[in-house]
Amino acid sequence: MSANVSQALLDGPRLAPASRGAARQLVIFLHGYGADGNDLIGLGREWAPLLPDAAFVSPDAPESIPGYFGGRQWFALTTRSEREWEEGVRNAEPALAAFVEAEAKNAGLPLSKVALVGFSQGTMMALQTGLRLPEPVAGIVGFSGHLAGAARLADEIKAKPPVLLLHGSADEVIPVAAIHLARETLAAAGVPVQWQIRPGLGHGIDGHGLLASGQFLRTCFDLD
Repeated sequence: MSANVSQALLDGPRLAPASRGAARQLVIFLHGYGADGNDLIGLGREWAPLLPDAAFVSPDAPESIPGYFGGRQWFALTTRSEREWEEGVRNAEPALAAFVEAEAKNAGLPLSKVALVGFSQGTMMALQTGLRLPEPVAGIVGFSGHLAGAARLADEIKAKPPVLLLHGSADEVIPVAAIHLARETLAAAGVPVQWQIRPGLGHGIDGHGLLASGQFLRTCFDLD
């Protein structure tokens, strides 16, 4: 399937800037396995006071999950192994990269005014794609995720945007150790990386993380 065809499959809920003016920034949400674009688009409303001129889009992942009504996936999860994650993000990257570049162009914005925000499998996709675009995006936020294919990053990285990683200490889906692998690998590759571990938090996003990431995006967009 060509990138153009794959790109056409990506769409989802959107929010216009709270200021009601033209978008000066664009935030792209990447949801987790089994969810869809509606799962994260509400974060745009939470961040509207911090990012009043930002537009938000939360595309549905391109694949449905057999037997999982309404659930979407960026790639299939069967063995949940490192090899599966690495192959999955690599195969899904072209469609997402095409979507990101098309959305920026449609909004009349450079990639430096676009941010990627992922959760779980969406974080895997944000890191895979955002570090391999032809130009750096403004920033990447990754909640409860994992850096798939960490051993390949140094050879494949093309862009080094600032990254914020957040993870719950009690995450029952992706162990908190994943944040340490990611931050160490990113730092070794020259990526500016910040990280936070939220005490007692499971596989999710809490209010503190939401505020911290919103403030991080303000800085990435040169609003502070």
